[in-house]
Amino acid sequence: MKYKDIIKEMTLEQKASLMTGKNFWETRNIDEEGIPSIFLSDGPHGLRKQAGSADQLGLNASIPATCFPTSASMANSWNVELGEELGKRLGQEAVSQDVSVILGPGTNMKRNPLCGRNFEYFSEDPILAGRMTASYIRGIQSNGIASCVKHFACNNQEERRIVNDSIVDERTLREIYLTAFEIAVKEGKAKALMSSYNLVNGVYANENIHLLKEILRDEWGFKGVVITDWGGDNDRVEGIKAGNELEMPGCKDTSKDIVKAVKEGRLKEKDLDVCVDRLLNLVFSTAPDKKSTTEIYDYFDDHNFAAKCAEESTVLLKNKDSILPLASNKKVAVIGSFATMPRYQGAGSSIVNSIKVDTHLEELKKSDLDVIGYAPGFKRYGQKSNRLIKKAKKLASQAEVTLLYLGLDEVTEAEGLDRPNMKLPDNQIELLKELSKVNENIIVILSCGSVVNLDWERYTKGIVHAYLAGEAGAKAVTRIIEGKVNPSGKLAETYPLKYEDVASSDNFPSHKKTVEYREGPYIGYRYFQKAGVKVRYPFGFGLSYTSFAYSNLKVDDKKVSFTITNTGDYDGKETAELYISKKDSNIIRPVRELKGFAKVFVKKGEKVNVAIKFDDYSFRYFDTKLNKWCTESGEYAIEIGKSCDDIVLSKTIVKEGITPSTNDAKLLPNYYNGKVRNVSDKEFSQLLGREIPNSELKFIKKNRIMVDYNTTVDELKYAKGWVGRLVSNAINFAIKFLKFFGKRSSANTLQMGMLHQPIRGISRMSDGMICWGSLEGLMMMFNGHFHKGLHKFFKERRIDIRETKLLKKARKEQ
Repeated sequence: MKYKDIIKEMTLEQKASLMTGKNFWETRNIDEEGIPSIFLSDGPHGLRKQAGSADQLGLNASIPATCFPTSASMANSWNVELGEELGKRLGQEAVSQDVSVILGPGTNMKRNPLCGRNFEYFSEDPILAGRMTASYIRGIQSNGIASCVKHFACNNQEERRIVNDSIVDERTLREIYLTAFEIAVKEGKAKALMSSYNLVNGVYANENIHLLKEILRDEWGFKGVVITDWGGDNDRVEGIKAGNELEMPGCKDTSKDIVKAVKEGRLKEKDLDVCVDRLLNLVFSTAPDKKSTTEIYDYFDDHNFAAKCAEESTVLLKNKDSILPLASNKKVAVIGSFATMPRYQGAGSSIVNSIKVDTHLEELKKSDLDVIGYAPGFKRYGQKSNRLIKKAKKLASQAEVTLLYLGLDEVTEAEGLDRPNMKLPDNQIELLKELSKVNENIIVILSCGSVVNLDWERYTKGIVHAYLAGEAGAKAVTRIIEGKVNPSGKLAETYPLKYEDVASSDNFPSHKKTVEYREGPYIGYRYFQKAGVKVRYPFGFGLSYTSFAYSNLKVDDKKVSFTITNTGDYDGKETAELYISKKDSNIIRPVRELKGFAKVFVKKGEKVNVAIKFDDYSFRYFDTKLNKWCTESGEYAIEIGKSCDDIVLSKTIVKEGITPSTNDAKLLPNYYNGKVRNVSDKEFSQLLGREIPNSELKFIKKNRIMVDYNTTVDELKYAKGWVGRLVSNAINFAIKFLKFFGKRSSANTLQMGMLHQPIRGISRMSDGMICWGSLEGLMMMFNGHFHKGLHKFFKERRIDIRETKLLKKARKEQ
């Protein structure tokens, strides 16, 4: 251990106290041992350091900072150098605010397009997500602070995220849901990792030995600190055993649990010491320099860089008749609420308080285009308005081109809840249809953080998808529309024809105790290609104002190389995608899988040579019988594509390896053939290698359950005691009431922060207001023992207040 001399001088109580935070955002300091406190802050795409009252929901304002494009946007850049520079600048702003740990980036897989937090995640593909994640981490940590990659693992839906159990087979877990984290640890050298709220195969992630010890530390060699998600600690002692060093936010009850477990022999003190040593290493290596300032680091330069990121992340989806770029002095009508109030980031814990936000209308007025007017066209949150449509039609009829700004509103995509469908609001689609009657030259600028249904595209000539482009996104989009920037973004996720085509659409989100990953490895393009399902826009797709030709493919044991020629009229950037496939295998395999990529700049009429190296991820698969990564012997197709569906170069290579001992073609015929919609219980059980866990609540009698620490507030409607039912019904009524009166943001906050919160969260997130003893009193009331529970609640509350006063007095005397 690196700090064994310090640890040797510490009392058991001091060591235990370090395993939980001091407050909502800081670790605990022990001044007499020279141990400082460090500050942790949200920051996947911009710093969210709260100066006043702290919260996780994004309710209270944070210190102004740069809002860069979200991860969902940046993944479309396919540019790891750009990602590393973004991370570097994000880290510099963190240092200027004395922040030691940035909570991000998030690298969960986009299993389903309706996940409410997809805007915070990179991709449906683990290689692209992993490489972008590692680039962020390298940039952030180049400033001497830590990046905390999250949420480990299988946190792929927001509903019931704190208590649901992700049921996934081992091979899918390794190949799809853990690979990006593996790259983050091995290539990014992450100093910290955040465990997810949920259970994984029956064990909470923060106390999962298989995830945190056997895989993360023993296989990947992770030496850093594991931090719980906020309020995500289930059993603190079990978390310590698994190597989960830091519980956030602070909770004094769990320190007592650790001390008690050591004294009773349920926890080895040497295991606690190892966790303390790792935490001390994080604290001492990232503690802020006393010379640091509280000024924003070169904000204006960061703002311009945010625009550069948005330029490379914007995806041109459609360009019929080469309507783009627009010529100078073209008469344009600007329509849509998002033109004046851009949607540029998500909602929840990642909300950034931007110093400056560019708007599309103002940027267009600065351009060489002739802006003849602006009309909002629709109401922001879906209400129908014929008056607004009429005014917009009149304006569009007078223009050569209509620039229509559409998207999802601020409360539709948010942490803590999933989207109900994949549609844009009906009032926006109605507006588009009406405008197409008076002007056929419509270009839609789309702003949303995840996949939406594009069945309305026939009414447009152009679609520019900006995703959530950050505070300077409007500047970037305008430069693309004018032709000052050639778009080079490519989709990091598939756009299906309709939601029902998605492999997991039959069981997402799960409203039960478990989330069954019945589709196995078939998420995103892996499913669509294997099942032969047509899509609207494939993974890796993106148009340019120029054209590129690929030639001269060469393949050897170490790399592939080829030539890209710019055959068009504009300089431009192109992303070449390396896919590898094996068609003569007896094990489950997609048609092809992304294994590498390269983004290059090519001047018009010129050519560049490109090389992409093979690596440890290129030919491997996880053999569950051998419990290790293997290479299957045989012939592989090495493919270079402009997207996963547009393969332009291909050669074969023979690899030595093993012959898999299983024959999935016989054992798992539907998985082998990609027919995973409504797969049978028997075959899913065969894939898991065990019985499917029970997914239903356990009722002690009709519609009544025994409330425990992991019962959610919503589930209290089944409580034996009337107090529990009253609490649940009151919260559910309040949510419906707020939605009815148009207070969707407040309703979302209540749903995220209360409805699916387990009972233990009342104590974990109360900052000491509700101690564990008082919580037990509440549980007694919920289970029908009202008077006993009420007595215990106030008795424990009085004891806790007295102990808190004595502790404060003792610290003051010290």
